[in-house]
Amino acid sequence: MPDAPAPVYRIETPTEGDEKAMLLGFLDYHRATLRWKCEGLTPEQLAARAVPTSTLSLLGLVRHLAEVERSWFGRLEGNEPPGIYFTDAEPDLDLDGAVADPEVVRQAWIDWQAEVDHAREVALRTPLEVSFKHRRTGEVMTHRWTLLHMIEEYARHNGHADLLREAIDGATGE
Repeated sequence: MPDAPAPVYRIETPTEGDEKAMLLGFLDYHRATLRWKCEGLTPEQLAARAVPTSTLSLLGLVRHLAEVERSWFGRLEGNEPPGIYFTDAEPDLDLDGAVADPEVVRQAWIDWQAEVDHAREVALRTPLEVSFKHRRTGEVMTHRWTLLHMIEEYARHNGHADLLREAIDGATGE
């Protein structure tokens, strides 16, 4: 299958602007890339594991990134929101619970989009210098760090998504 053209909702990364606009633009680019890599697949394809010994799947990545959005932007707001999928007893349900059930897929996209929308709102109203102390490590982290970390998180997982998608149906693209 040839390279698929990028969808219209996936804007190019900004090449100029202030620091916050650039960071938010790169993050939205990576969010749209994840959406693109999952587009048009069945629940079975979305839940397909990379290899039998792994729990990594495209659906698992969507669920994982919903959790990541929720936790980091929640911390930025000064709270530790409960997990969407994980519990203390089952910390890997974002990946382990990514099964080929249409309702699980539907809910994953609803959760991911809700967390992205909330994170955007938090990011827009929060100055880059605002900081918080990580509950477990005690490290002080800024909003700037959070945005950079989110870009890194999506970029790494979009690399996984590229390989997963190509293995499913041969679709490739930047």
